[in-house]
Parts: sequence; structure tokens; C-alpha cells
Amino acid sequence: MFVTITRMTAAFAVVLLLAAGAAQAQQAPKRAITQIAGDLYRFQNNFHYSVFLVTPDGVIATDPIDADAATWLEAEIQKRFGKEIKYLIYSHDHRDHIAGGEVFADTATVIAHDLAKQAIVGEKRPTVVPDLTFSDRMTVELGGKRVELHYLGRSHSDNMIVMRFPDERALFTVDFISVKRVAFRDLADSYWPDWIEAIRRVEAMDFDILVPGHGPLGTKADAADHRRYLQAVYDGVVAGQRAGQTLEQVQASIDLKDFEGWGQFKNWSPMNIEGVWRRVQLQRRGN
Repeated sequence: MFVTITRMTAAFAVVLLLAAGAAQAQQAPKRAITQIAGDLYRFQNNFHYSVFLVTPDGVIATDPIDADAATWLEAEIQKRFGKEIKYLIYSHDHRDHIAGGEVFADTATVIAHDLAKQAIVGEKRPTVVPDLTFSDRMTVELGGKRVELHYLGRSHSDNMIVMRFPDERALFTVDFISVKRVAFRDLADSYWPDWIEAIRRVEAMDFDILVPGHGPLGTKADAADHRRYLQAVYDGVVAGQRAGQTLEQVQASIDLKDFEGWGQFKNWSPMNIEGVWRRVQLQRRGN
């Protein structure tokens, strides 16, 4: 009887180990580096993306995403290109994009918008505090290459910037523009109608490749499409509130049929409407 129990216990332990190994394998992050154009590359960590520019004198990196991702990226850049990261640029202050900046801090100068630094310090974000900040525009040059940093006003956060890589004709835009996908859930930390105007300013910029912080690459036409979607949501919410409709009535009545084929439309578009509804309700003073 003792032998039988021992064998059963051992077998059960093996099953547990196999299950734990399978779970660990399932949880392993999906990471990849792909070339966008020229010396500009895209780094994927699960559903988050950042970009980096390789120059003869080192690398200009962007959002580190988290400490584990940054550690992996730093090692891959060293292995593939033999370069150190000399600059690290934050797109905005939100933790899910900029955590882990301390991984690059021993070699990199960290840059962000003025308001991003205030939020990073105030909220105690788990990342390194920027060394340099700017208010409207800044150009970073390294090894004969450059990236232009532009503040286009409030959108998703009050400190979001875009990064233009002129040689590669690419624009890195995080969180406030998606390609054929509706906006994320209830649009936390957003400003209206400022967000729409920020996209309009993107459309006026000179680039060919749109590089979002989530999802596939796109073009300037995709930015215009995303603006039209958000405009339809915003206009419908304002009109509904002025007509005395409830949130549920507005969600049922806004005409978004042109966007029904977009990613997450069924799940997130009602949440998009609710998010805009709450913010318009706070800002609008009716009769």
C-alpha cells in the first residue's frame, strides 16, 4: 500500500510540474524586432510596440514598456547592432508604455514633454525621471540621424507627443491613433474635442508610415479614418445630450455603421461612447 501511494504521489508531482511548465510557456511574452524602413525598427512586447533608430553613434530608443521588456531589448540591440542606447524618449507618462526606463539610464539621456515629467514625478511612475524636457518641439540628433518630437495638444493624456523620423518618412503615434480599430475601452485620461484636433494636426504632417503603439502599421489615411470615427462619436454624444437623451439612447442611436468592420467594434465602441459621454457631461453646461 505504501508503494502504491508513493507511485501515485510521484505521478501527481509530475503532472503538476508539466502543468506549471505549460502555464509558464503560455505566459511567455511575445517579443520581436522588425524593420520599418531604413534604420528604423519596431519592437513588440505582447500588444505594446515601441520603435528605435540605429545610428553609427548609438541608438535612439522610445517607450521601454516595462523592465523585463527593456532588458530583453537592450541585449538584442547589443547582439544585433553592437550599439548602446544613447537617448530614450517617452511618448507620454502612462505606466504601460514607459515603465522600466531605468534599464537604459546608465547610457541614455531620457527625454519627455514637460507635463509628462510632472506626472511621472507626481504619480511615482516605476521608471527613470526624464533628464530633458520640452514644451512644443525638439529635435534629437545622433550619428547623422534625427528624430523630431512634436507636442500636438491634449489627446490621450495632456502630455502625449509624436515622433517623426524624416529619413524613414515614419511617424510614431502612441495610443491616440489606431489602424482600423476603435479606441481603447472607455478612453481613460482623454480630452475632448482636443483629441480630434490633435489627429487633424497629425494629418498635416509630412510622413508616409503611421506607426501606432498598438496594432498594425498604417498610413496618413488611417489617421484620417480614426479621426472621422472619433468625430462621429463626439458629435453623436453632444447632439444626444442636447436632445435630452440618456446614455443608453445615445449608444443605440449613433450611426457608426462605416466602422463596424473594425477591430473591437462590438466590445469597445459602446465603451467609447460612454467615455466621451462622461467627459462631455463634465465640460458641458446646458440650459
